[in-house]
Amino acid sequence: MPQSADKVLDHAPLFREPEYRQMLAEKKLNFECPHPDEIVTDQREFTKTWEYREKNLAREALVVNPAKACQPLGAVFAAAGFERTMSFVHGSQGCVAYYRSHLSRHFKEPASAVSSSMTEDAAVFGGLKNMVDGLANTYQLYDPKMIAVSTTCMAEVIGDDLHSFIENAKDENSVPRDFDVPFAHTPAFVGSHVDGYDGMVKGILEHFWKGQERTQAGGTINIIPGFDGFCVGNNRELKRLLDLMGVSYTFIQDASDQFDTPSDGEYRMYDGGTKIEDVKKALNAEATLSLQYYNTRKTLEYCEQVGQATASFHYPLGVQATDEFLMELSAISGKEIPETIRLERGRLIDAMADSQSWLHGKKYAIYGDPDFVYAMARFVMETGGEPTHCLATNGTAAWEAELKELLASSPFGKDAQVWAGKDLWAMRSLLFTEPVDLLIGNSYGKYLERDTGTPLIRLMFPIFDRHHHHRFALMGYQGGLRVLTTILDKIFDKLDRETSETGVTDYSYDLTR
Repeated sequence: MPQSADKVLDHAPLFREPEYRQMLAEKKLNFECPHPDEIVTDQREFTKTWEYREKNLAREALVVNPAKACQPLGAVFAAAGFERTMSFVHGSQGCVAYYRSHLSRHFKEPASAVSSSMTEDAAVFGGLKNMVDGLANTYQLYDPKMIAVSTTCMAEVIGDDLHSFIENAKDENSVPRDFDVPFAHTPAFVGSHVDGYDGMVKGILEHFWKGQERTQAGGTINIIPGFDGFCVGNNRELKRLLDLMGVSYTFIQDASDQFDTPSDGEYRMYDGGTKIEDVKKALNAEATLSLQYYNTRKTLEYCEQVGQATASFHYPLGVQATDEFLMELSAISGKEIPETIRLERGRLIDAMADSQSWLHGKKYAIYGDPDFVYAMARFVMETGGEPTHCLATNGTAAWEAELKELLASSPFGKDAQVWAGKDLWAMRSLLFTEPVDLLIGNSYGKYLERDTGTPLIRLMFPIFDRHHHHRFALMGYQGGLRVLTTILDKIFDKLDRETSETGVTDYSYDLTR
């Protein structure tokens, strides 16, 4: 065998060794009952046609590779953005392992969450005992300042009532009567992670604000970032801009430190997050701004109900979107936008102009969460690119109409197509029948890249196969510059690959571009 104590191979070269190639070939032949190669080839080619595309897009009863996750994942992420908060998921251990692994693989950080460990007996008799014991264990073992409870499919199907269960658990002294245990019902079989995020943030605000008297503090603003895999870089960049303007603000749900702890010999189960006292005081803010509308619809409604002004954005990325965000901040706070920020805007525009000849006319396919797809399509058009396919599996009819209106406002969006509710198997058909230059999404797009040859740019959660992207901002003018550079690098890398053959194509293998 090629592997020995003196020759230890990584898995990538190991499985290319002759012995493994032979083993895998025999496995396929003897155990996989394969169809003849010509039949497989014919079928593969058929799936690249317009005829198959029409059948594919007409699918209603089957979803293949949706570009979304389930509600409880969003709730677990939301809870991580509050001070010393342990996420408690009422459901099975396997579900919680998925949420933790999804977050830890993206952020390369531990993602703490506990489970009520519901099994077959709880599915029949209800999960009250699991809740009573689980809250007691969580309180004693992990020393949280708050426990945020959400649910999985099992708890929702049998109809467990979180409010009554938590009250019963307090009656049995699982946690002190005055200990904070906000909750949100997050059925995983409907909606997506953005709905779970929304439900949990609303649940936490309602827990602290309900029944309290509000005294408005003029010029103060709450900022809700939304579910964001780039929260580490984005939140810090946004705070920098807010501090430069001198705005009085509270970041509601700030996971930037929780998912970026230092390696200094001390393990931090909890780090950073919005302080509980600040959450309570946030009731008095003049306004609450959401950076991602489709992540916070219920939360914004609740903020309006308590008397706050509200405004929302679609992921302020690029020139115009950042302009609108900063001008809204200025209008509410009464603070001027300083010259420092104005210069950053000019530098982004200068960079876009410097690279315009390489960006103009490039066609893009974009997929991900509704607010991100909207923001990315808008920025692409600012660079002279054409967002040909815009897909959000968790997009609504309202999102589709809003994005179509944006695309119609620019000549670069006139041929764009918007796909709400479609999945990545549908995107595959779109890429084969109407090819584009670049694909923008998350790590799952690498299979589309391999299959269709469309270069993938990873700018959306989750990113599993690349490291540390989340540490850099996408929002604001500086974030826009980062996105611009990322797109250009992909364009130039592709051009270098296509012109690198010595004596054949290398007359365009240029040193200066």
